[in-house]
Amino acid sequence: MNRIPLRNQVLALRSYFKEAELSWTRTSLKWVHTITPTPLSKNYKLKLTYKIGKGVDVYVIDPKKLPLATGKKRLPHVYSQEKQELCLYYPSAEERERKWFPDMYIVKTIVPWAIEWLEFYEYWLGSGKWFGGGIHPNGEREEYDFGSHKKTP
Repeated sequence: MNRIPLRNQVLALRSYFKEAELSWTRTSLKWVHTITPTPLSKNYKLKLTYKIGKGVDVYVIDPKKLPLATGKKRLPHVYSQEKQELCLYYPSAEERERKWFPDMYIVKTIVPWAIEWLEFYEYWLGSGKWFGGGIHPNGEREEYDFGSHKKTP
């Protein structure tokens, strides 16, 4: 597996998101951009950071405090409630499709995963149910049958 050079990651992000704030050093990059996941969605400002050897982190920085679904006390599927750091992949997963690797373009993986997270967040906001699936910190898998909207084991 060959890591995509940081310069190429920057150029790819810039080619898709010309209006984004983008800064980088020899070993890291920061990308900030406002995303509208669907035509009916609100705007969300995301901050993405990538440090070689450390991985990619994505935060919702605006709104500063994402609203919660009725009756919920915590955001679903985040690493940090306070920082609103999105859980987009499972860092210690052995299966390639559940993890981001440095030989993958951020613009083709992490950015679409963040947009998808925001879509699932909006469904959760309206329904109180997380339809995004995934693995939670306690190791429990959560998946939903979209036809019946029931949690499946």
